Amino acid sequence: MWFDESVIYQIYPLGFCGALGGGVPEEHKILKVIDFIPHIKQLGATCVLFNPLFSCDYHGYDTRDFMTVDPRLGTNDDLKTVCKALKDAGLRIMFDGVFNHVGRGFWAFRDVQEKKWDSPYKDWFKISFDGNSNYNDGFWYEGWEGHFELVKLNTWNGEVRDHIYKVMQNWASEYGIDGLRLDVAYCLEPDFLKALRWYAGQINSDFVLLGETLHGDYNRWMNDNACHSVTNYECYKGLYSSFNSGNMFEIAHSLNRQFSHEPWCLYTGKHLLSFADNHDVTRVASILSDKNHLRPIYGMVFGMPGVPAVYYGSEWGIEAEKSWGDEALRPSPDKPEWNSLTDFIAALAHARAVSKPLCFGSYRNVVIQPKQLIFERAYEGRRVLVAINADSNEYRAHFDAGCGRATDLITGDLHDFGGGSLMEPYSVHFWECE
Repeated sequence: MWFDESVIYQIYPLGFCGALGGGVPEEHKILKVIDFIPHIKQLGATCVLFNPLFSCDYHGYDTRDFMTVDPRLGTNDDLKTVCKALKDAGLRIMFDGVFNHVGRGFWAFRDVQEKKWDSPYKDWFKISFDGNSNYNDGFWYEGWEGHFELVKLNTWNGEVRDHIYKVMQNWASEYGIDGLRLDVAYCLEPDFLKALRWYAGQINSDFVLLGETLHGDYNRWMNDNACHSVTNYECYKGLYSSFNSGNMFEIAHSLNRQFSHEPWCLYTGKHLLSFADNHDVTRVASILSDKNHLRPIYGMVFGMPGVPAVYYGSEWGIEAEKSWGDEALRPSPDKPEWNSLTDFIAALAHARAVSKPLCFGSYRNVVIQPKQLIFERAYEGRRVLVAINADSNEYRAHFDAGCGRATDLITGDLHDFGGGSLMEPYSVHFWECE
């Protein structure tokens, strides 16, 4: 599947386009994405993942209408123009499918507010007319995790499912999308996930479902009757924590537990989404105690099993903490920036693009030290050794590489394993063995 070899570039459109504070269709703000296409291509990304784009109460996850682009961003035709430009540039596209809940302004919920039990849409939601809401609607309804501005859809309802199928088909036919991120997939009933997977296959055999999951056994939401892939939050935490605490044993344990060859390993052969940050968490440049770790942490993201994702702006080191608010995490850059970090991430993306082991290879820990980690990715007789040094000092690693020489896929330099392998301070190497 195309997704397994991709590099994702994530954009939160309402923030990226400076539309959280308002806007009108005539401003066509979503067209700003077109100006970033050369940057996205140069970075080595192959797919753009858009967070919510459609009419909503405020932040996108409170949908009013799945069929109409948020007027603060522009029009449906504007989005079609953007998607055509992305496709013409050879980029794949994924949208954010927020199918667990909607906003209070959702058209069907507004009908229930007006007509109460006479509304033909009352069964689209989990409602009781024996109670009341904190908004004094005259009925109680289930909100998402206690957030009553987000109204839980009754996804057991056949009409709700049919509506979501129409949305998926509309997005595929009108905008040419190649897959969906499923928001809070961990809240979706298994039967509903199974139905979404079935319908995705009706659209296209390569239509990808990427589920947002946090904790637990991801196989609950990632299997032949659910999502193709999920977000790897376990390793997201393990990445920054390992660097900040000088404890590579943490991330090495997680990667081995998830992807190694032992029968008890959880996700061997599967392609989870790997990331250093996203629109919901503190920017990686802010969460790391030592900014010298930016290069090695991205080396891990691109070297470990999974599909790497870069959140817009983080490739040049934008800073923001979650405590500063959602708007700080989702800024509107005037133009793309390019610096040494961006250069390095582009080199990582290129290395991955030419290496089947980095896309499909097995996982095996080779050297684990508090501030160093070397692991092997092997596929069809080819092997790449991913070497990370998180220390401010150089380190010489002595180990059996299984070969005498290698080529560093990041720099193109030849490497001789004889006499030990020198790892410079804060360095990353992708040694492809001869």
